[in-house]
Amino acid sequence: MPTAMIAAALASGGLIGAVLGLVGGGGSILAVPLLVYVVGVGSAHAAIGTAAVAVAANAAFSLIGHAREGTVKWPCAFVFAAAGVTGAAIGAEVGKAVDGQRLLTLFGLLMIGVGLSMLRKKRTTEAPDVRLSRATATRLLPRLLPIGLGVGLASGFFGIGGGFLIVPGLMMATAMPLKNAVGTSLVVVTALGLTTATSYALSGYVDWLLVGMMIFGGVGGAAIGIALGRRLGARKGLLERLFAVTVMAVGAYVTLRGA
Repeated sequence: MPTAMIAAALASGGLIGAVLGLVGGGGSILAVPLLVYVVGVGSAHAAIGTAAVAVAANAAFSLIGHAREGTVKWPCAFVFAAAGVTGAAIGAEVGKAVDGQRLLTLFGLLMIGVGLSMLRKKRTTEAPDVRLSRATATRLLPRLLPIGLGVGLASGFFGIGGGFLIVPGLMMATAMPLKNAVGTSLVVVTALGLTTATSYALSGYVDWLLVGMMIFGGVGGAAIGIALGRRLGARKGLLERLFAVTVMAVGAYVTLRGA
């Protein structure tokens, strides 16, 4: 493997890990374009499979840091993940049947839509003490399950962790604060990534050498992202808006190339 390709894979993994650690999602939606246009993976399906494994591993490393800080709402995470895994298994099978170039075009359009949604102002009243229990199950489960299933379908189809969908989805379903939604989302990102990765790996669409390099780079990136998240907590809104613009720009590029 050329030195330039190794460096690109390490840098891509570092960027994905940093974004996941900072905002709990979004790194995965950059993974496929990075693998195709920066690292140089020729197959869209191989890029999706490889990205799914790398994102799941990097999300798991980021989750460790957030769990230590006590920001994870575990019962909500497990229910959302269970519904999402079901959707991801279905979405992955459908995605593998779609032409690779068309899949990239659809992926680019999704990125533009996600970027626009991230720019919208959130008007939800926060509930810091929300928790899933017998008393709240009748209110929370009808929200958590369908949103989790929908996010899982998108995750499996496009080979993404879905954190950028999971974070607002969790906030919409439970009204938990952003810091809790970020930590909780990483449980779901890990589960969905593993589901999609397993499906693509069984079909031979995973480059394990690239996975190792991206995970290695992602460990350092996750530590940087979590540290920045602590220091820039007051400016997180600005960071999210800048990231949304970046996602839309990359999405437009991917769409034009795919078309």
